[in-house]
Amino acid sequence: MTAAPLLEIDDLHVSVDDSEILRGLSLTVGEGEVHALMGPNGSGKSTLANTLLANPAYRITAGRIAFRGEDVTRLPTDERAARGIFLGFQHPEEISGVSVLNFLRQALAVRKGIPDLSVLEVRLALMEWTKRLGMDDRFQERYLNEGFSGGEKKRNEILQMAMMEPDLAVLDETDSGLDIDALRTVADGIAEVRAARPGLGILLITHYQRILDHLTPDAVHVLLDGRIVASGGPELAQRIERQGFDTFKDEVAA
Repeated sequence: MTAAPLLEIDDLHVSVDDSEILRGLSLTVGEGEVHALMGPNGSGKSTLANTLLANPAYRITAGRIAFRGEDVTRLPTDERAARGIFLGFQHPEEISGVSVLNFLRQALAVRKGIPDLSVLEVRLALMEWTKRLGMDDRFQERYLNEGFSGGEKKRNEILQMAMMEPDLAVLDETDSGLDIDALRTVADGIAEVRAARPGLGILLITHYQRILDHLTPDAVHVLLDGRIVASGGPELAQRIERQGFDTFKDEVAA
């Protein structure tokens, strides 16, 4: 029998404050694949990211989300995360008084199902990953995202992804607000995590083609008005770069 896809979204409808944002979105991501989801502001990209991690402000009115063949549509955030779904935030929250080390120890304790997870074990793993990602190992003692630059916040999201060892990573506009050098550093970090976990599936949500210059996707999808209106290979992202999203609006209207 063929194994179930890593992520399968079927005819998903999602509302926020009684306004429908996603209007029948379907998408499948296989093990080890990178899928780029592109669309203009207001198309529903971040709504999908929040829905995949069960943000209660986003109400599923129809459709289904399956992870490794299991229906997770009604599961809460912690249970989805424990199963191996990770969300990299567009705007990571600052948490004063909680170090990167302690945050990750608590998160890993839930992910691994080990309440008394050793601080030393987490510290050693952090030291290894900060080195692999080209980060100062003193980073782990800083309060989570407090005083971080935009690039540091995004690199911290990649560090968390590496440490949490998810099966699926949803990266919500990880490239936003980054200059060329920081973008390359973040893309290199994603590639390093993929090298360590070749089965990792990634749903990369972005406005722009530029991160795809460093991270070649297996598939590109165009999201407009809550629906995927086009899918293809990397050439689709290049077309968006040349022509913008209006060309797809015209095609849908026709």
